[in-house]
Amino acid sequence: MSDVNVQKLAGLGKAERAALIRRSEADLSFFLDKVQPIIDAVKTEGDAALVRFGRDFDKATPLTAETLQVSEAEFDEAFKLVDDKVIEAIRYGIENIRSFHEEQAPEPMFLKEIRPGAFAGDRYLPINSVALYVPRGKGSFPSVTMMTSVPGVVAKVPNLAIFTPPGPDGKIDAATLVAARIAGVETIYKCGGAQAVAAAAFGTETVKKAQKIVGPGSPWVVAAKRLLAGIIDPGLPAGPSEGMILADHTVSGGLAAMDLLIEAEHGPDSSAWLVTPSERVVEEALAALPELWGKMTETRVEFSRTVLTGASGGIVLAKDMADACAFVNEYAPEHLEILSTKPFDYLGDITEASEILLGTHTPVSIANFALGPNAVLPTSKGANTYGPLSVTDFIRRSSVGYVTEKGYPEMAAAAKTLAEYEGFSSHANAVSDLRNAYLKPE
Repeated sequence: MSDVNVQKLAGLGKAERAALIRRSEADLSFFLDKVQPIIDAVKTEGDAALVRFGRDFDKATPLTAETLQVSEAEFDEAFKLVDDKVIEAIRYGIENIRSFHEEQAPEPMFLKEIRPGAFAGDRYLPINSVALYVPRGKGSFPSVTMMTSVPGVVAKVPNLAIFTPPGPDGKIDAATLVAARIAGVETIYKCGGAQAVAAAAFGTETVKKAQKIVGPGSPWVVAAKRLLAGIIDPGLPAGPSEGMILADHTVSGGLAAMDLLIEAEHGPDSSAWLVTPSERVVEEALAALPELWGKMTETRVEFSRTVLTGASGGIVLAKDMADACAFVNEYAPEHLEILSTKPFDYLGDITEASEILLGTHTPVSIANFALGPNAVLPTSKGANTYGPLSVTDFIRRSSVGYVTEKGYPEMAAAAKTLAEYEGFSSHANAVSDLRNAYLKPE
């Protein structure tokens, strides 16, 4: 498979190495220009704009303002349309996701006695309204519904709403409806893309305005989030899929190639890299790809082939595992598999990855659908500063302080000294003898 992109790290210059790190959404200038008119239309026209864009972009000709929100009857119908085996798999995944995320939920409040008579802590409350974005452009993703809905429900957000594009029939993917109801969310709007972000930000006649939006999306969605960041909290940066396979000499190259295709098949704007110091693994991976492609659908072959033969995917041959791990950290991937019979040997060397999956029995597939940790992950080097979507993304935190009469004098003395040093008279007065006079009037 000579057309698959193969790079040797040792032979790359600074600019060439930087090119390997570049993501598809790194330059959003094209999308920003196209997205602004969409945002403006939704802001001024409301439902009418959502219906028009649904027909223009999603070819949903039956869509009307009256059918923008999924009805209870549509939810009920979905359970009749989806195979029982799929429903059970959804239930299984949601149980695991809920179990994992319940462990993340903090106590409603804690207070610690910092000094005798002086207490400080945090109080946690759910965000009032959060929009959950579920893409559909390159497939149907009930798994994203599961991953975005469950932590919001665990966090007890009072107003959760899913935004997802309709199909040409004007309906939402049935399995997505099943997943939403099982997870505990029954407000779904039939709109996607930049128009969905705008609808969540401003609200329309049908759509309720949200304070935050979470979930992965195309560069159109990413661009809209960026433009509307001052109106709605855009959440963690979740763009097109990224997968990286870190493989040592102990594993089959065919296995590495198979797992490399997991994220590569998401779409032509995905990123997917196999990083290894083993020439044998590289040769076996290249030899296995044609057979693996022969077991995939035509569309997914086209997507993955585009990725692996383009600038955003392929195989990277490192000098050794230390060199390979350094490249992984530089890339800061969304999904990382460490393929090795001793994966924990390398875990300590990985510091920049949104998700780390260890060993030969933990492919991204299991993490995406069933394991429990959230599969909505920061992309485009977001792993440098963000973590996976979690319960805390649906919670706001307030600091709480309480100083008793016993604890006040010591605290006041220190505060007064620093207030005077910084030149804040009122700060100093508030912890001076003036306060004592008010507290104990004659």
